[in-house]
Amino acid sequence: MHELSLGTWWIHWASVVEWLAAIVLIQRRAPGLRFAGVSLFSLAMVPALISAMAACTWHLYDNAESLRWLVTLQAFTTLIGNGCLAFVAASWRGTPSVSTESSVEEH
Repeated sequence: MHELSLGTWWIHWASVVEWLAAIVLIQRRAPGLRFAGVSLFSLAMVPALISAMAACTWHLYDNAESLRWLVTLQAFTTLIGNGCLAFVAASWRGTPSVSTESSVEEH
């Protein structure tokens, strides 16, 4: 665990917790949000979370050669995660927002 400074560890683990909290909060708030398909966004965030956890695990064990496969897992899930997030963002572009309010009358 000596490979990273305490400050770097703090940032790594805080980012994992923050990403996990964002996924949970988006899922909980999805029914009340105005965009259709918002729960797909939280699902698209999961590969990036897996990537971050793989990186933290590898560093936790002092970058052990026996766990080198975690680096490949991190790279793969980063690629998949970025692709998923880009796809969801692009699909939102053409999706109308869902509103529970009635239409505003034009004057």
